[in-house]
Amino acid sequence: MTGPRPRRGGGSAGRRGTGDSASPAAASGGRPADPGGGAGAGVGGSAAGDAAPGSSGARHSGSRGFEMDAPLFVISVAAQLAGMHAQTLRSYDREGLVSPGRTTGGGRRYSQRDIELLREVQRLSQDEGVNRAGIRRIIELEALVDVLRGQLDEATAQIAELRADLVESRMDAANAAANAIAGLRRDVVPWQESSTALVAWRRQRRG
Repeated sequence: MTGPRPRRGGGSAGRRGTGDSASPAAASGGRPADPGGGAGAGVGGSAAGDAAPGSSGARHSGSRGFEMDAPLFVISVAAQLAGMHAQTLRSYDREGLVSPGRTTGGGRRYSQRDIELLREVQRLSQDEGVNRAGIRRIIELEALVDVLRGQLDEATAQIAELRADLVESRMDAANAAANAIAGLRRDVVPWQESSTALVAWRRQRRG
């Protein structure tokens, strides 16, 4: 008599779903989590929820394709893209130089526009030697220029639209006047001056 046959798929390899759960680092593809962020850290995660006023999340204007103001990057990824340390990004955020969006858990989420602003702040600080107060003033003036440019574009578009409406109105008025004059010409009877010439009348003789 033979003994019981061994079960197939035995061992740790066959016990799927019953082993130890993967670590957070492995679940996120080996990317370290944001020390200042909450759950759901990652690029383009669903945790990019309520953003603080004036942050990149509040400036998000739509969802068509890639948005410059979409809060996508956690602080570790943003630091790598900007070429600086994550602690520097936290310092810029505390000083109000570059304030990213925030998740409901308080985690920072940087947009592509924030990344470009971080690079500009780094350039002004290291290459140009501008202090933090000067950098803050430059950022404020550049933001004001962007607002004024937007208002100028809107005004220019409105002026172009008004000019087009004016040209169309003039053409309609000219056509209406031409039609009115043509109608009057058809209705008016030509006037002829009466003749005052005398005609001599002679009585015919009877034979």
